[in-house]
Amino acid sequence: MWFRRDLRVTDHDALTSGADADRLLCVFVLDQAVLDRAAPARLRYLRQALGDLHDALAERGNGLVVLEGDPATEVPRAAAAVGAARVRITTDHTPYATNRDDAVGDALSGTDVELVRHDGVAIVPPGTVRTGSGTVYKVFTPFHRKWRDDADGDPLAAPDGLPAIPSDHGLDAVAIDDLGVLDVNGPPVAWPDGGESAARKRLDRWLAEGVDGYDETRNDLHGHGTSRLSPDLHFGCLSPREVHSRLDLRRTAHTTFASELAWRDFYLHVMAEWPEAATEAFRPELRGMRWRDDPQGFEAWADGQTGFPVIDAAMRQLRTTGWMPNRARMIVASFLCKDLLVDWRQGEAHFMRHLVDGDVASNNGGWQWAAGTGTDAQPFFRIFNPTSQAKKFDPDGDYVRAHVSELREVPTKWIHEPWTMPEAAQAEAGVVIGEDYPAPLVDHAEARERALEWWDARP
Repeated sequence: MWFRRDLRVTDHDALTSGADADRLLCVFVLDQAVLDRAAPARLRYLRQALGDLHDALAERGNGLVVLEGDPATEVPRAAAAVGAARVRITTDHTPYATNRDDAVGDALSGTDVELVRHDGVAIVPPGTVRTGSGTVYKVFTPFHRKWRDDADGDPLAAPDGLPAIPSDHGLDAVAIDDLGVLDVNGPPVAWPDGGESAARKRLDRWLAEGVDGYDETRNDLHGHGTSRLSPDLHFGCLSPREVHSRLDLRRTAHTTFASELAWRDFYLHVMAEWPEAATEAFRPELRGMRWRDDPQGFEAWADGQTGFPVIDAAMRQLRTTGWMPNRARMIVASFLCKDLLVDWRQGEAHFMRHLVDGDVASNNGGWQWAAGTGTDAQPFFRIFNPTSQAKKFDPDGDYVRAHVSELREVPTKWIHEPWTMPEAAQAEAGVVIGEDYPAPLVDHAEARERALEWWDARP
């Protein structure tokens, strides 16, 4: 059993299928190509998730063997070491994962070892939700209608017991307590603990205390209106099928939350069918767009120094916590792509360097939606006004004050437009705009007009 983005024992089709084997070797391969692209918060989460998985497997009579290297070498070597008849995996759908798994399959093909692929990363497996003509959906709304009909099924219970781990495997394994490559320290409260045990507690708490108000609170920037389950779903510490199965779809808030799980599946379907979207605009006619080269603007955006409080709060939250709410992700993405006209791929890469949930398909889909280049894209002329968004979704300025320390004493009437404060009010709040906190990087109204002219003049 080769674990990847399925670090759990509950509702795990591949593991349950392997539970009937005479012998079972459970492995995880530390793939440097993946680790090099992982945010510190993700590395810490991964380390804790591997430890938790090992404990869960050990309770069932097995354990986790961690290897280092190229999976195309290490997985066949592990299979040979124990005389395995088959290698089971939960299929992933990003271009890198697909190429990696194909390479492992090719390496195994000459050894009479079967690579068996199971579903489990999505609720409805990519490629199975299709139009009447047999094609994959490019638009979410009709996809969602069909998806709802297929998004059922009861989750599998965790196996009561597993075959013993082969004691004679002789592999050069890394001890779970000695994963130096994952030895990352972060803010003790800000980064979520990894692993199925912690994830299940978060899920139980969300279902008991949060989801019932989701339709009304999910856009509240400062509140706790979102589930915070995205890292758990990304690493597979929670099964998306189980999360969906525990919702009460007779209730509006629950169906609204279920639609977000559908969006996650949708972006997985899109990336599986059109892998070129990982690096190019999904819409082919927009692949020649000449985005602005603005390193100073990008740096100000990335560092939370744009002079727009809601943008700066979100970008500083990302650096500190490895996370930001979805509404904030849309606001900052619109600002980068439309106010500054910077290539969405720069923003996408920055998010992946910091996000604890760092999901390739969802991150790419969200950025392309904001840039107007993707499936179901936000029309380019719909440009988020960061100030009006802030006033609507952070009316009292609590989100801004929580992350932008310079503005904590600014009265609410100026919190989202501090550049309009009279000098006396700035002095009283202890912040001089342009010195202690930056003046706006752009005039939004002018930037909007520039963006629309740029869009009309595109090749």
